Amino acid sequence: MQKIIILDFGSQTTQLIGRRLRELDTFCEILPYNKFPKDDPDVIGVILSGSPYSVYDPEAFQCDLSGIRGRLPILGICYGAQYMSHIWGGKVEPAGSREYGRQNLTRVEAGCPLFKNIEKDAQVWMSHGDTITRIPEGARVVASTATVENAAYELSDRLWGVQFHPEVFHSLCGTQLLRNFVVDICGSRQEWSAANFVETTVQELKQQIGDDRVILGLSGGVDSSVAAVLLNRAIGKRLTCIFVDHGMLRKNEFTNVMRDYECLGLNVIGVDASEKFFRDLEGVTEPEKKRKIIGRDFVEVFNAEAKKITDAKWLAQGTIYPDRIESLNITGKVIKSHHNVGGLPEEMHLSLCEPLKWLFKDEVRRVGRQLGIPEHLIGRHPFPGPGLAVRILGAITPEKVRVLQEADDIFIQALRDWKTDDGDILYNKIWQAGAILLSDVRSVGVMGDERTYENPVALRAVTSTDAMTADWAHLPYELMAQVSTDIINKVKGVNRVCYDISSKPPSTIEWE
Repeated sequence: MQKIIILDFGSQTTQLIGRRLRELDTFCEILPYNKFPKDDPDVIGVILSGSPYSVYDPEAFQCDLSGIRGRLPILGICYGAQYMSHIWGGKVEPAGSREYGRQNLTRVEAGCPLFKNIEKDAQVWMSHGDTITRIPEGARVVASTATVENAAYELSDRLWGVQFHPEVFHSLCGTQLLRNFVVDICGSRQEWSAANFVETTVQELKQQIGDDRVILGLSGGVDSSVAAVLLNRAIGKRLTCIFVDHGMLRKNEFTNVMRDYECLGLNVIGVDASEKFFRDLEGVTEPEKKRKIIGRDFVEVFNAEAKKITDAKWLAQGTIYPDRIESLNITGKVIKSHHNVGGLPEEMHLSLCEPLKWLFKDEVRRVGRQLGIPEHLIGRHPFPGPGLAVRILGAITPEKVRVLQEADDIFIQALRDWKTDDGDILYNKIWQAGAILLSDVRSVGVMGDERTYENPVALRAVTSTDAMTADWAHLPYELMAQVSTDIINKVKGVNRVCYDISSKPPSTIEWE
């Protein structure tokens, strides 16, 4: 199958490039900046990603493009554009002021194939501290903004560089630019689809696993459920799923999820290990330590069950790309750890299988629909692996979890019950929602004739397409008033409800 190679120089939006290409029905592989496959006849083009480094930094990532130039079209994005300019005779210097945010093109060169059907004034998104002050000899500027003269340039041998990010949502002409490069310049036949992914992945899983037995850690969420159905299609009853209840799931979730998995025909073992998790989390308040403990305990519980399946050779997980990028990117900088990307202890003696590791959530949902998974499972909001533990600020106790479960259930049910103007359910318009218990904070309230001194609950609801960026959801005032009243009246221990109106970035979706 035709493919575009994306060389990753450490940008957190590298996977967004891949996602945009897959939206253009074009298969792509994302590889480290120095791992270009020399003998792959299916490669039709190359994209160089952005990077947190400056091209002139001693530790900056560098690669040899001499074997690619003239043979394949190349598009450099941000750092990629600056790097090509740097190595081929141009000049890159610190910008007078860092250039972040929306810009509009003030000039577009007529006849440039990369900018076909892109008009002057098109909005782009800048995110860089350096700028190209001189393009290489023989190059020509093909686009400018009011503050960036060399916003895009073209070299001979089908080479282009753009200092903005066409892959991000706010570059409104970005999809058209990538289409021009991938389809028109590189000649993609646009053969990739969710159906193709299912077919290819099932075959790859059969080859990877052979006749071995696989254990999968189910969480009840979309990702692990889709991974389980994919594996079930590939290896059938040689897949055993283990669903560990760490005590911090949503209200009645363990029972409901086990019932759902019966409908999917999966072989699932349910394990209630809540006492162990609560015991080990006692007194722990630091968010990263909570995640580490939950990850460790999950592996211990999982390992105890896995040992009962003596012939298992593989551990499968529903890891998707945002889990991986936030845990560790190519620069080695951790944003937050995820319990399913921390590696396996040696005593488990299991190899790792992650069939969804390069997909975003919306792509996982498309694959799930292709597999015929019921919509009420596919449409579920993302839920963190550590569960409500990272939505309780402070130490974890069963009573705090109970309080948060009740408040969260009221909020989520209200979103499911509320109809929007177009007749849809409001829950379906939200990417992710939940309640957060500020358990180390108390505020004064009045109930009846008595003074109260109880905890506040914060509500969080965001809209997004891929979880890499997110905006707070503008919920109806009437709904928020109803939810606030219901939580305060019905949940003992809560006397105040707040709403989180921060976006990602700078905030994350979860509070911990």
